[in-house]
Amino acid sequence: MRRSLDKPFLIITLILSFVGFFLFISASTSLLAREGARLSSVVFNQIVFGLLSGLLAMYLTSRLDYRFWKKYSFFFFLFTFFVSLLVFVPALGFSSGGARRWIQIGSLPSFQPVELLKLGFVVYFAAWVSNIRGKIKTFQYGLLPLIIIMALIALVLLRQPDTGSLVVIFVAGLSMFFTAGGRWKDMALSLLVASLLFSALAFSRPYIRDRILTFFHPEENTKSSSYQINQSLIAIGSGQFFGRGFGQSIQKFSYLPEPVSDSIFAVIAEEWGFFGSSILIVLFLAFALRGLKIASASKDVFGGLLGTGLVILITAQSFLNIASMLGVFPLTGMPLLFVSHGGTALFFALAEAGIVLNISKSGDI
Repeated sequence: MRRSLDKPFLIITLILSFVGFFLFISASTSLLAREGARLSSVVFNQIVFGLLSGLLAMYLTSRLDYRFWKKYSFFFFLFTFFVSLLVFVPALGFSSGGARRWIQIGSLPSFQPVELLKLGFVVYFAAWVSNIRGKIKTFQYGLLPLIIIMALIALVLLRQPDTGSLVVIFVAGLSMFFTAGGRWKDMALSLLVASLLFSALAFSRPYIRDRILTFFHPEENTKSSSYQINQSLIAIGSGQFFGRGFGQSIQKFSYLPEPVSDSIFAVIAEEWGFFGSSILIVLFLAFALRGLKIASASKDVFGGLLGTGLVILITAQSFLNIASMLGVFPLTGMPLLFVSHGGTALFFALAEAGIVLNISKSGDI
Protein backbone atom coordinates (compact mmCIF):
# COMPACT_ATOMS: atom_id res chain seq x y z
CA MET A 1 0.00 0.00 0.00
CA ARG A 2 1.42 3.37 -1.05
CA ARG A 3 1.67 5.82 1.84
CA SER A 4 1.98 9.58 1.96
CA LEU A 5 5.35 11.18 2.55
CA ASP A 6 6.63 11.58 6.11
CA LYS A 7 5.20 14.83 7.47
CA PRO A 8 7.52 15.17 10.53
CA PHE A 9 10.61 14.99 8.28
CA LEU A 10 9.06 17.46 5.84
CA ILE A 11 8.22 19.90 8.65
CA ILE A 12 11.72 19.64 10.15
CA THR A 13 13.28 20.29 6.73
CA LEU A 14 11.06 23.32 6.09
CA ILE A 15 11.78 24.75 9.54
CA LEU A 16 15.52 24.31 8.97
CA SER A 17 15.25 25.99 5.57
CA PHE A 18 13.31 29.06 6.68
CA VAL A 19 15.05 29.46 10.03
CA GLY A 20 18.34 29.07 8.20
CA PHE A 21 17.41 31.79 5.71
CA PHE A 22 16.34 34.10 8.54
CA LEU A 23 19.74 33.57 10.22
CA PHE A 24 21.52 34.07 6.89
CA ILE A 25 19.84 37.45 6.38
CA SER A 26 21.23 38.69 9.69
CA ALA A 27 24.74 37.42 8.94
CA SER A 28 24.68 38.90 5.43
CA THR A 29 24.40 42.45 6.79
CA SER A 30 28.12 42.06 7.53
CA LEU A 31 28.68 42.58 3.80
CA LEU A 32 27.65 46.21 4.23
CA ALA A 33 30.93 46.87 6.04
CA ARG A 34 32.96 44.95 3.47
CA GLU A 35 31.32 44.97 0.05
CA GLY A 36 27.97 46.71 0.38
CA ALA A 37 27.27 46.60 -3.35
CA ARG A 38 27.18 42.81 -3.22
CA LEU A 39 24.61 42.49 -0.45
CA SER A 40 21.52 42.57 -2.67
CA SER A 41 22.99 40.16 -5.23
CA VAL A 42 24.11 37.70 -2.52
CA VAL A 43 20.67 37.68 -0.90
CA PHE A 44 18.93 37.45 -4.29
CA ASN A 45 21.06 34.47 -5.36
CA GLN A 46 20.43 32.73 -2.04
CA ILE A 47 16.67 33.17 -2.44
CA VAL A 48 16.34 32.27 -6.13
CA PHE A 49 19.14 29.78 -6.79
CA GLY A 50 19.23 28.32 -3.29
CA LEU A 51 15.98 28.37 -1.34
CA LEU A 52 13.28 28.62 -4.05
CA SER A 53 14.98 26.37 -6.62
CA GLY A 54 15.88 23.95 -3.81
CA LEU A 55 12.27 23.75 -2.61
CA LEU A 56 11.19 23.07 -6.18
CA ALA A 57 13.86 20.35 -6.46
CA MET A 58 12.66 18.85 -3.16
CA TYR A 59 9.10 18.75 -4.48
CA LEU A 60 10.19 17.05 -7.71
CA THR A 61 12.50 14.48 -6.09
CA SER A 62 9.85 13.67 -3.48
CA ARG A 63 7.52 12.69 -6.32
CA LEU A 64 10.11 10.76 -8.34
CA ASP A 65 10.24 7.08 -7.33
CA TYR A 66 13.58 6.60 -5.59
CA ARG A 67 14.13 3.31 -7.49
CA PHE A 68 14.72 5.46 -10.58
CA TRP A 69 18.11 6.45 -9.14
CA LYS A 70 19.16 2.80 -8.88
CA LYS A 71 18.35 2.10 -12.52
CA TYR A 72 20.76 4.78 -13.78
CA SER A 73 23.17 4.86 -10.82
CA PHE A 74 26.34 3.94 -12.71
CA PHE A 75 25.81 6.46 -15.50
CA PHE A 76 24.74 9.09 -13.00
CA PHE A 77 27.95 8.61 -11.01
CA LEU A 78 30.05 8.84 -14.19
CA PHE A 79 28.25 12.05 -15.11
CA THR A 80 28.84 13.62 -11.66
CA PHE A 81 32.50 12.57 -11.78
CA PHE A 82 32.93 14.12 -15.23
CA VAL A 83 31.25 17.38 -14.14
CA SER A 84 33.65 17.52 -11.16
CA LEU A 85 36.58 17.45 -13.58
CA LEU A 86 35.29 20.56 -15.33
CA VAL A 87 36.66 22.77 -12.54
CA PHE A 88 40.10 22.16 -14.08
CA VAL A 89 39.03 23.46 -17.50
CA PRO A 90 40.45 27.02 -17.72
CA ALA A 91 37.40 28.45 -19.50
CA LEU A 92 34.96 27.07 -16.92
CA GLY A 93 36.63 26.54 -13.55
CA PHE A 94 37.81 29.38 -11.37
CA SER A 95 39.73 29.69 -8.12
CA SER A 96 38.86 31.45 -4.89
CA GLY A 97 40.83 31.46 -1.67
CA GLY A 98 43.46 29.14 -3.12
CA ALA A 99 40.95 26.44 -4.10
CA ARG A 100 39.58 25.54 -7.53
CA ARG A 101 36.10 24.22 -6.72
CA TRP A 102 33.66 26.23 -8.83
CA ILE A 103 32.35 26.40 -12.38
CA GLN A 104 31.27 29.73 -13.85
CA ILE A 105 29.36 29.95 -17.14
CA GLY A 106 28.93 33.50 -18.36
CA SER A 107 27.00 35.70 -15.95
CA LEU A 108 25.20 32.77 -14.29
CA PRO A 109 25.83 32.11 -10.58
CA SER A 110 28.80 29.85 -9.85
CA PHE A 111 28.20 26.14 -9.38
CA GLN A 112 30.11 23.80 -7.03
CA PRO A 113 30.24 20.33 -8.68
CA VAL A 114 31.27 18.50 -5.49
CA GLU A 115 27.68 18.76 -4.21
CA LEU A 116 26.53 16.83 -7.28
CA LEU A 117 29.40 14.35 -6.84
CA LYS A 118 28.31 13.63 -3.25
CA LEU A 119 24.86 12.66 -4.47
CA GLY A 120 26.33 10.59 -7.30
CA PHE A 121 28.54 8.66 -4.89
CA VAL A 122 25.72 7.84 -2.45
CA VAL A 123 23.38 6.74 -5.25
CA TYR A 124 25.97 4.49 -6.90
CA PHE A 125 27.33 2.93 -3.72
CA ALA A 126 23.79 2.24 -2.45
CA ALA A 127 22.96 0.57 -5.77
CA TRP A 128 26.19 -1.47 -5.75
CA VAL A 129 25.71 -2.78 -2.22
CA SER A 130 22.04 -3.60 -2.79
CA ASN A 131 23.00 -5.58 -5.92
CA ILE A 132 25.70 -7.71 -4.28
CA ARG A 133 23.31 -8.55 -1.41
CA GLY A 134 25.05 -10.88 1.07
CA LYS A 135 28.58 -10.39 -0.31
CA ILE A 136 29.25 -7.18 1.62
CA LYS A 137 31.36 -9.11 4.13
CA THR A 138 33.80 -10.22 1.42
CA PHE A 139 36.78 -8.03 0.58
CA GLN A 140 36.27 -8.39 -3.17
CA TYR A 141 32.67 -7.16 -3.24
CA GLY A 142 32.49 -5.13 -0.05
CA LEU A 143 35.51 -3.14 1.04
CA LEU A 144 37.45 -3.14 -2.24
CA PRO A 145 34.78 -1.30 -4.30
CA LEU A 146 34.49 1.33 -1.55
CA ILE A 147 38.28 1.82 -1.61
CA ILE A 148 38.33 2.13 -5.41
CA ILE A 149 35.48 4.66 -5.52
CA MET A 150 36.98 6.69 -2.66
CA ALA A 151 40.37 6.69 -4.39
CA LEU A 152 38.84 8.08 -7.60
CA ILE A 153 37.00 10.79 -5.70
CA ALA A 154 40.10 11.61 -3.66
CA LEU A 155 42.13 12.17 -6.84
CA VAL A 156 39.69 14.88 -7.89
CA LEU A 157 38.99 16.52 -4.54
CA LEU A 158 42.58 16.65 -3.30
CA ARG A 159 43.60 18.31 -6.53
CA GLN A 160 41.09 21.15 -6.00
CA PRO A 161 41.76 20.90 -2.95
CA ASP A 162 38.62 20.07 -0.93
CA THR A 163 39.60 17.88 2.00
CA GLY A 164 36.42 18.65 3.96
CA SER A 165 34.12 17.24 1.27
CA LEU A 166 36.32 14.17 1.00
CA VAL A 167 35.92 13.56 4.76
CA VAL A 168 32.14 13.92 4.51
CA ILE A 169 31.91 11.49 1.57
CA PHE A 170 34.11 9.01 3.45
CA VAL A 171 31.90 9.24 6.56
CA ALA A 172 28.77 8.69 4.44
CA GLY A 173 30.34 5.74 2.63
CA LEU A 174 31.51 4.10 5.84
CA SER A 175 28.07 4.61 7.41
CA MET A 176 26.41 2.90 4.45
CA PHE A 177 28.98 0.09 4.58
CA PHE A 178 28.22 -0.45 8.27
CA THR A 179 24.45 -0.28 7.73
CA ALA A 180 24.69 -2.93 5.00
CA GLY A 181 26.42 -5.34 7.40
CA GLY A 182 30.09 -4.68 6.67
CA ARG A 183 32.58 -6.34 8.97
CA TRP A 184 33.97 -4.44 11.96
CA LYS A 185 37.54 -5.36 11.04
CA ASP A 186 37.05 -3.93 7.54
CA MET A 187 35.77 -0.69 9.04
CA ALA A 188 38.70 -0.57 11.46
CA LEU A 189 41.10 -1.19 8.57
CA SER A 190 39.46 1.60 6.55
CA LEU A 191 39.79 4.06 9.42
CA LEU A 192 43.42 3.07 9.99
CA VAL A 193 44.37 3.45 6.33
CA ALA A 194 42.47 6.75 6.08
CA SER A 195 44.25 8.06 9.19
CA LEU A 196 47.67 7.10 7.83
CA LEU A 197 46.96 8.65 4.44
CA PHE A 198 45.62 11.81 6.05
CA SER A 199 48.75 12.04 8.22
CA ALA A 200 50.93 11.73 5.14
CA LEU A 201 48.80 14.34 3.40
CA ALA A 202 49.20 16.71 6.34
CA PHE A 203 52.98 16.54 6.00
CA SER A 204 52.84 17.23 2.27
CA ARG A 205 50.15 19.94 2.33
CA PRO A 206 51.06 22.94 4.52
CA TYR A 207 47.46 24.22 4.77
CA ILE A 208 46.30 20.90 6.30
CA ARG A 209 49.26 20.84 8.68
CA ASP A 210 48.51 24.41 9.75
CA ARG A 211 44.89 23.55 10.50
CA ILE A 212 45.88 20.57 12.63
CA LEU A 213 48.49 22.60 14.54
CA THR A 214 45.91 25.36 15.01
CA PHE A 215 43.44 22.83 16.40
CA PHE A 216 45.91 21.67 19.05
CA HIS A 217 47.43 25.11 19.74
CA PRO A 218 44.79 27.80 19.03
CA GLU A 219 46.60 30.21 21.35
CA GLU A 220 49.52 30.45 18.92
CA ASN A 221 49.63 32.55 15.74
CA THR A 222 46.46 34.40 16.67
CA LYS A 223 46.97 36.95 13.90
CA SER A 224 47.49 34.37 11.15
CA SER A 225 46.59 30.66 11.10
CA SER A 226 44.67 30.76 14.42
CA TYR A 227 42.87 34.02 13.68
CA GLN A 228 39.58 32.52 12.51
CA ILE A 229 39.10 30.08 15.39
CA ASN A 230 39.96 32.73 17.96
CA GLN A 231 37.53 35.24 16.46
CA SER A 232 34.90 32.51 16.31
CA LEU A 233 35.35 31.65 19.99
CA ILE A 234 35.17 35.35 20.91
CA ALA A 235 31.86 35.63 19.03
CA ILE A 236 30.43 32.47 20.61
CA GLY A 237 31.51 33.53 24.10
CA SER A 238 30.09 37.02 23.61
CA GLY A 239 26.64 35.55 22.98
CA GLN A 240 26.45 34.10 26.51
CA PHE A 241 23.08 32.40 27.17
CA PHE A 242 20.50 34.43 25.22
CA GLY A 243 22.72 36.35 22.80
CA ARG A 244 22.97 39.98 21.75
CA GLY A 245 19.83 39.83 19.60
CA PHE A 246 18.97 39.66 15.91
CA GLY A 247 21.44 41.63 13.80
CA GLN A 248 23.49 42.71 16.82
CA SER A 249 26.64 40.67 16.21
CA ILE A 250 29.82 42.74 16.46
CA GLN A 251 32.28 40.09 15.30
CA LYS A 252 30.67 39.73 11.88
CA PHE A 253 31.73 43.28 11.03
CA SER A 254 35.40 43.20 9.96
CA TYR A 255 36.58 40.70 12.60
CA LEU A 256 35.15 37.27 11.77
CA PRO A 257 36.33 35.78 8.44
CA GLU A 258 33.59 34.46 6.13
CA PRO A 259 30.63 35.43 8.38
CA VAL A 260 28.04 34.37 5.77
CA SER A 261 29.60 30.98 4.99
CA ASP A 262 32.20 29.06 7.04
CA SER A 263 31.80 31.12 10.23
CA ILE A 264 28.05 31.67 10.23
CA PHE A 265 27.48 29.48 13.30
CA ALA A 266 29.68 31.85 15.32
CA VAL A 267 27.44 34.75 14.23
CA ILE A 268 24.36 32.74 15.25
CA ALA A 269 25.85 31.94 18.66
CA GLU A 270 26.74 35.61 19.24
CA GLU A 271 23.27 36.87 18.30
CA TRP A 272 21.16 34.08 19.80
CA GLY A 273 23.45 32.74 22.51
CA PHE A 274 23.69 29.22 23.88
CA PHE A 275 19.89 28.93 23.90
CA GLY A 276 19.34 29.84 20.25
CA SER A 277 22.32 27.94 18.84
CA SER A 278 21.26 24.85 20.84
CA ILE A 279 17.85 24.98 19.19
CA LEU A 280 19.54 24.94 15.77
CA ILE A 281 21.62 21.90 16.81
CA VAL A 282 18.46 20.15 18.06
CA LEU A 283 16.84 20.78 14.66
CA PHE A 284 19.76 19.08 12.91
CA LEU A 285 19.57 16.19 15.39
CA ALA A 286 15.84 15.83 14.72
CA PHE A 287 16.54 15.87 10.97
CA ALA A 288 19.14 13.12 11.40
CA LEU A 289 17.08 10.90 13.70
CA ARG A 290 13.88 11.14 11.66
CA GLY A 291 15.78 10.65 8.39
CA LEU A 292 17.56 7.55 9.70
CA LYS A 293 14.26 6.18 10.99
CA ILE A 294 12.80 6.58 7.49
CA ALA A 295 15.82 4.79 6.03
CA SER A 296 15.56 1.92 8.53
CA ALA A 297 11.85 1.47 7.72
CA SER A 298 12.45 1.20 3.97
CA LYS A 299 11.09 -1.98 2.40
CA ASP A 300 14.19 -2.62 0.29
CA VAL A 301 17.96 -2.51 0.80
CA PHE A 302 18.58 0.22 -1.78
CA GLY A 303 16.07 2.59 -0.20
CA GLY A 304 17.53 2.05 3.26
CA LEU A 305 21.11 2.62 2.13
CA LEU A 306 20.21 5.59 -0.06
CA GLY A 307 18.32 7.26 2.79
CA THR A 308 21.13 6.58 5.25
CA GLY A 309 23.78 7.97 2.94
CA LEU A 310 21.87 11.16 2.13
CA VAL A 311 20.98 11.91 5.76
CA ILE A 312 24.58 11.33 6.85
CA LEU A 313 25.87 13.55 4.01
CA ILE A 314 23.79 16.49 5.21
CA THR A 315 24.18 16.09 8.96
CA ALA A 316 27.87 15.12 8.94
CA GLN A 317 28.77 18.26 6.99
CA SER A 318 26.63 20.44 9.25
CA PHE A 319 28.01 19.03 12.49
CA LEU A 320 31.59 19.24 11.20
CA ASN A 321 31.03 22.94 10.49
CA ILE A 322 29.63 23.53 13.99
CA ALA A 323 32.39 21.47 15.62
CA SER A 324 35.10 23.42 13.80
CA MET A 325 33.61 26.75 14.95
CA LEU A 326 33.54 25.47 18.55
CA GLY A 327 37.17 24.37 18.33
CA VAL A 328 36.46 20.66 18.84
CA PHE A 329 37.43 19.74 15.26
CA PRO A 330 39.97 21.27 12.84
CA LEU A 331 38.64 23.98 10.52
CA THR A 332 37.11 22.42 7.41
CA GLY A 333 36.02 25.42 5.34
CA MET A 334 32.65 23.75 4.77
CA PRO A 335 29.32 25.63 4.87
CA LEU A 336 26.57 25.01 7.42
CA LEU A 337 23.81 23.50 5.29
CA PHE A 338 20.43 25.27 5.19
CA VAL A 339 22.09 28.36 6.72
CA SER A 340 25.36 29.37 5.04
CA HIS A 341 25.70 31.29 1.80
CA GLY A 342 25.91 28.89 -1.12
CA GLY A 343 23.07 28.21 -3.52
CA THR A 344 24.53 24.92 -4.77
CA ALA A 345 24.82 23.39 -1.30
CA LEU A 346 21.30 24.48 -0.29
CA PHE A 347 19.81 23.30 -3.59
CA PHE A 348 21.26 19.80 -3.27
CA ALA A 349 20.51 19.51 0.46
CA LEU A 350 16.83 20.15 -0.29
CA ALA A 351 16.86 17.86 -3.35
CA GLU A 352 18.36 15.08 -1.22
CA ALA A 353 15.76 15.68 1.49
CA GLY A 354 13.14 15.20 -1.24
CA ILE A 355 14.59 11.79 -2.09
CA VAL A 356 14.38 10.79 1.58
CA LEU A 357 10.75 11.94 1.58
CA ASN A 358 10.05 9.70 -1.41
CA ILE A 359 11.67 6.76 0.40
CA SER A 360 9.32 7.43 3.32
CA LYS A 361 6.33 6.68 1.06
CA SER A 362 7.32 3.03 0.80
CA GLY A 363 8.21 2.52 4.47
CA ASP A 364 6.15 1.73 7.52
CA ILE A 365 6.99 4.13 10.34
